Amino acid sequence: MDIETITPAEARRRQLTGALLLDVREIHERALGMAEGAIGIARAELEADPRSTLPDHDAEVLLICELGGRSAKAAQALIEAGYKRVASVEGGTRRWRDDALPLVQPADIDLDFHERYSRHLSLPEVGEAGQRRLQAARVAMVGAGGLGSPAAYYLAAAGVGTLVLADDDVVDRSNLQRQILHTEARIDLPKVESARIALSALNPRVNIEGFQERITSDNVERLIGDADVVLDGADNFAVRYLLNDACVKLGKPLVYGAVLRFEGQISVFDAGRHRGEAPCYRCLFPEPPSAQDAPNCSEAGVLGVLPGVIGMLQATEVIKLILGIGKPLAGRLLRFDALAMRFRETRFRADPDCVVCAPGRAFPGYIDYAAFCSGA
Repeated sequence: MDIETITPAEARRRQLTGALLLDVREIHERALGMAEGAIGIARAELEADPRSTLPDHDAEVLLICELGGRSAKAAQALIEAGYKRVASVEGGTRRWRDDALPLVQPADIDLDFHERYSRHLSLPEVGEAGQRRLQAARVAMVGAGGLGSPAAYYLAAAGVGTLVLADDDVVDRSNLQRQILHTEARIDLPKVESARIALSALNPRVNIEGFQERITSDNVERLIGDADVVLDGADNFAVRYLLNDACVKLGKPLVYGAVLRFEGQISVFDAGRHRGEAPCYRCLFPEPPSAQDAPNCSEAGVLGVLPGVIGMLQATEVIKLILGIGKPLAGRLLRFDALAMRFRETRFRADPDCVVCAPGRAFPGYIDYAAFCSGA
């Protein structure tokens, strides 16, 4: 059966004479403005139980969406459900707006929220509930440098409610080749303050808590204790082992990343929440490499765009963990070779004899991580 399509002007005329106008867009779309007098109900909800909204099968029903496609499909579903007087508004709300017909803003709508995150809200895997989870989340980031810069930008843009940044360094001109949070004008400013300025300008809804501190055994639990996810943007092995041990003890997922020269790697360590199933950093690297085998970036250099790739992937893993979607990189080490433009994945398992995360093993306590990593 052909679906009757009508212009917005005709829909308005019929509405004023008693027809019901239903806006079948999602709530975040309706938040940006809907036809005056329309009843908002998402298409899926309407089709699942039309009688709760339309008890009278003989009522005249007009359906409107954004452009006309969804309303036509909803009209077809209503006709198949026994409704006799159904029409779809051609051109939808966009044409209604273009024709200067009256629009209203739903009451008690956070317009900034719905505009800013509209592309997330359109994803069924995220939606409003997922976006609210991001808004309520707290992510602790150690390092506001090469990895922390892109990761923080994307997490702030995504709407993570609170970012805790810990970094004791100040902005140096040599940072600007890769640490995109910072600018020439903010040289000599503490990195956490420079980051706060940049991230607040991008998304003022995000709360930035900056700590100009070097993370140690004495302050690690204070800095990450309330976090939902911890992101490792450190540039040395001592901090990585410290973060790993603290996250195992506190039951926090740790998103790891590292870069050097033209190569980077990323993984998720979640042994604190999944003992014996998900490995920790020590399961993969029981002993730190020698200084000769793993020089730092200041000695060996790093391609400026490389931290952007790895930091972006870290942010992706953080968002997935908060939303509980997809498959995290737990038990998988993803390596990236920028020169070959190639990713390689290595799978690894939890070490049943791991000194930190073995099932049933009590936390052994923090150690002198600098001495451990120097071989002293």
